[in-house]
Amino acid sequence: MTKIGIIIGSTRPGRNGLQVSEWIYEQSKKHTDVEFELIDISDYDLPLLDEPYPAGMQRYTKDHTKKWSEKINEFDGYVVVTPEYNHSTSGALKNAIDYLNAEWANKAIGFVSYGSASGVRAVEHLRNIFAELRVATVRTQVMFSLFTDFKDMSEFTPDPRHIAEVDALFEDVMSWRNALKTIRK
Repeated sequence: MTKIGIIIGSTRPGRNGLQVSEWIYEQSKKHTDVEFELIDISDYDLPLLDEPYPAGMQRYTKDHTKKWSEKINEFDGYVVVTPEYNHSTSGALKNAIDYLNAEWANKAIGFVSYGSASGVRAVEHLRNIFAELRVATVRTQVMFSLFTDFKDMSEFTPDPRHIAEVDALFEDVMSWRNALKTIRK
């Protein structure tokens, strides 16, 4: 069965990303032909990149890297839930991405973002990062505003219109995943 990982892209205490990711995961349960799984980067205790070799060599020396590599390798595609911090994604997410290379390649990825500007600038950066890693980023994006989709910028209360956007995102990721399956090893 096809597996899509929903990556929680923040490790910040009290993070909004956990609420958003859990809501996205709940929406995924309508798609019974795909297995979705939440992946919390905070579960991997990844310090600032500490591998002595470039990720493209896959000569991992640290147990945390090996564990992270095994997890990411399990999936056919991803949905990344990212905050926007200072016009970009979180440092924790960027660090987690940088640990790996081939594990990401020739897969599809979609983005869910949130922030004061709905996280659009964070996703702009992520699209460039994943392009370098040979990942197909889908056009459809789900964007949540801290002002309209959260109560007091902390309690997630998404507008119902986002349900159709999430469904479209999943469909795009699946379409691209199917197309890229033929070129993955």
